[in-house]
Amino acid sequence: MEYTLAIENTPETVPGGTGLLLFHPSIGETDRIDTQFLKTDTDHLLVISTRTTAREVEQKLEHYEVDEDRATILDTLSVERGYTRRQSDHVRYVSTPEDLDAIVEQTREFLDSHDGKLRVSLDSITEMIYYADEEGAREAVVEILELLDEYDAVGLFHMDNSVHDDSVYDSFSELFDGVIELDEDGSVTSSL
Repeated sequence: MEYTLAIENTPETVPGGTGLLLFHPSIGETDRIDTQFLKTDTDHLLVISTRTTAREVEQKLEHYEVDEDRATILDTLSVERGYTRRQSDHVRYVSTPEDLDAIVEQTREFLDSHDGKLRVSLDSITEMIYYADEEGAREAVVEILELLDEYDAVGLFHMDNSVHDDSVYDSFSELFDGVIELDEDGSVTSSL
């Protein structure tokens, strides 16, 4: 299965099973890139948020006109922060971004229970490393990439390029089929 990749300076399409790493500055226009990825050529999408709450993700999707009826949000922050939460068909919760096993399992459940073209956005690896650790985050990313391949889905994984050592970037970037870099001025380059 081929997926359209409507992000500037990237190939027109990528095959199912593709995992892309988005390197971005902390103040970068990541929402624009993320929503371009999510709203094009897709039947169902999963947004794994380790950086913002489900409510903030919903606001982002609405602002960028992503079809929320196709979206499932995995909120990993609200429980830990004590916010009101209502599990629904479209919003799931994990107790903390540190619970990497639950994040992987929820990803598996989403992919297993939906058909058609499936997209996953994980925002962000940086927060997973912060809450858990580098090794655990790496293992979780590898497992999710394997799930994308198994279910012929595609994924975009965020990583802040201003807080990690080069060795961490190198370690993670080698896991992916391609890297998209977003500069502070909003320009995009890629190597796929």
